[in-house]
Amino acid sequence: MELNGYIDHTVLKPDATEADLRKLCAEAAEYHFATVAINSCWTALAHELLEGTGVGISTCIGFPLGAACTSAKAAEAAAAVADGTTEIDMVINIGKLKDGEDDFVRDDIAAVVNAAPGVPVKVIIECCLLTDEEKVRACELSVEAGAAFVKTSTGFSTGGATVEDVALMRKTVGDRCKVKAAGGVHNRDEALAMIEAGADRIGASAGIAICAE
Repeated sequence: MELNGYIDHTVLKPDATEADLRKLCAEAAEYHFATVAINSCWTALAHELLEGTGVGISTCIGFPLGAACTSAKAAEAAAAVADGTTEIDMVINIGKLKDGEDDFVRDDIAAVVNAAPGVPVKVIIECCLLTDEEKVRACELSVEAGAAFVKTSTGFSTGGATVEDVALMRKTVGDRCKVKAAGGVHNRDEALAMIEAGADRIGASAGIAICAE
């Protein structure tokens, strides 16, 4: 199986430099990855570097905590669209989900969806911080808000993607939206296990290693 088209080639570390972003985009173009996943300050540069390559841009919004106010998330998403992003990866408000404030969580996601018309939004639910009931609820709220994907993890919390979480998310959303596994996918076998469990996309900084095996 060719895995290149599944991979969002990722650099999200806080000390990433322009040189890191240029390297990331060059690698993504060479390996024909689905997108590069980056922080929003780099969207315009990535758009410039990737134009005509067929590689998309996944701009991360409210990253990595998800605790920014809704208006800030929406503004960041709108700016990313203006800068040329082709996809959005946003983090839910995890504390509000845990408080049972479902309307807030749904509206928070919907505000980003509405700020990025025509741009697929992936909703990061940060599974490692949630119970199974909360994971299901987060997936349902994401679908209700118009998300194109639900995503396991930021990779910056206490854990990354697991096969069990991907399978639960796939079972919950069915064919109503897609599933992205991100965080801790290091090699081809792990990537294939995530796809078998139901992942449509893999977020990884190890994309080249995954595809080189």
